Amino acid sequence: MKTIEHWINGTTTPANSTRTAPVYDPATGARQADVLLAETADVDSAVAAASKAFVAWGDSSLSQRVKVMFAFRELLVKHEDELARIISSEHGKVIDDARGEIVRGREIVEYACGIADALKGDFSDQVSRGVDVHNFRQPLGVCAGITPFNFPIMVPLWMHPIAIATGNTFVLKPSERDPSASGFVAELYAEAGLPDGVFNVVNGDKVAVDAILDHPDIEAVSFVGSTPIAKYVHERATASGKRVQALGGAKNHAVVLPDADLEYAADHLTAAAFGSAGQRCMAVSVGVAVGSAGDALVEILARKAREVKVGPGSDVSNDMGPLVTEAARQRVVDAVATGAEQGATVVVDGRDLTVAGHEDGFFVGPSLLDHVTTDMKAYTEEIFGPVLSIVRAETLDEAIEIINDNPYGNGTALFTASGEAARRFQRQVRVGMIGVNVPIPVPMSYYSFGGWKDSLIGDSPIHGAEGVRFYTRPKVVTTRWPATETHTAAFNFPTSS
Repeated sequence: MKTIEHWINGTTTPANSTRTAPVYDPATGARQADVLLAETADVDSAVAAASKAFVAWGDSSLSQRVKVMFAFRELLVKHEDELARIISSEHGKVIDDARGEIVRGREIVEYACGIADALKGDFSDQVSRGVDVHNFRQPLGVCAGITPFNFPIMVPLWMHPIAIATGNTFVLKPSERDPSASGFVAELYAEAGLPDGVFNVVNGDKVAVDAILDHPDIEAVSFVGSTPIAKYVHERATASGKRVQALGGAKNHAVVLPDADLEYAADHLTAAAFGSAGQRCMAVSVGVAVGSAGDALVEILARKAREVKVGPGSDVSNDMGPLVTEAARQRVVDAVATGAEQGATVVVDGRDLTVAGHEDGFFVGPSLLDHVTTDMKAYTEEIFGPVLSIVRAETLDEAIEIINDNPYGNGTALFTASGEAARRFQRQVRVGMIGVNVPIPVPMSYYSFGGWKDSLIGDSPIHGAEGVRFYTRPKVVTTRWPATETHTAAFNFPTSS
């Protein structure tokens, strides 16, 4: 049985770990590897290596850091196929979806390649007689990331390229369910010329998480996961004096108006709800059908849901792979059953799907529930699986009210042909990321990712300009170079005179 180790100070190592967790092949249900689970001492070792590396890396030139990022970007391109296979084998998502994840993550690396522009300061000449003011930003030190299973390459890439490009060192704690991608990335960084200790990976569970949150030498923690854990991370890490990015859960709505192209809307809703088996924080899990759009939309969605081809992610002809674990599959099965019990109409039922030759895999088919109300569990709980719930609304204003009353505010979308409706929607809805005829509005790398309400704990979105701000702190310098030594200091408060 293969054992997946940590990456500390430029090499793989078991460190002091003795505990392990299984890593499954979701398509077969077979245990394909064991991953070592870090003890507190292992986190200490990684942080010590990062602290030592920061002495030189924090003082390195922008040219050196950018050179490494360009090389790292090229290696991600070169090894895209291999990395996609690694992701698919442990997560279960289809190869094309894994490639898409790599590409979106690589966009953050490309943003980091231009970090010199993002770090340019300002200069004000002659703010007072003979006095100039300028500012600049400096790295924090050792930063850490705690990332989820659903995007084993993209979400970590939201964090460490910007942290490293701005001069910090980094300790990553990936999900123990699919850890191999992070180890592979560590090897690519080394090949790109990143000095030992600048990037470290510790695999683990809550022991490693708590060690990161409590460690006195870690300056900042970035987290993506469920809302309850995001709140825990934010509270515990801020209590120990750290900066925290904590992105939580979601219940993303897509509103479809009667004037929308229903085939277009249904096609995109199907992909947004069932792609990656619904295991995306930006997946559309609620469709809000407005007025006369309802019956026609559900009819088209039902047809498209039944056409989704489900099978192992390694088969390029498949649209959707398995869930990541048996527990995740069972949660979806239970959610559909509960929806039926509470009065929802099960239009498409994916619970009994069997994939020939993969009977022990963690497969479940797409499910479509109609006439879901906002008090049903299918609506209130984050299922994180291929279940699309349809809620009916009479007007756009009612649809907006439904979204605004939901505790989550990650992403939302509107399908319409009306510019007036779109403008009203984007101004009135209380959600952080909005798509107009775009179902999954994940922003480009030079914008920041972050929701509202219970989808973002605290006030620090991730990547883009907000990411640069998060991983650096500013200095403002006021200078005077007097022409003579006879200048007399004043006892009054200094002004711009």
